[in-house]
Amino acid sequence: MGITDWIHVIAGSIILISLALGVESSPIFHSSYWLFLTTFVGLNLFQFGFSGFCPLGLILKRLGVPEHRR
Repeated sequence: MGITDWIHVIAGSIILISLALGVESSPIFHSSYWLFLTTFVGLNLFQFGFSGFCPLGLILKRLGVPEHRR
């Protein structure tokens, strides 16, 4: 998997976890403040679509994740 694939997997996981922790009808509800994390990740994905820049992409590149699928 390439960097973009990992960005989608990690961002999707963070969004689902923060929704589970932030929505009151969830069985693992903790606090509605978790929805700020959902908003942050969503906005970051939105700007990544336009600019191609993502801080997580820089971290994954430094960890040695290949840029493209092999």
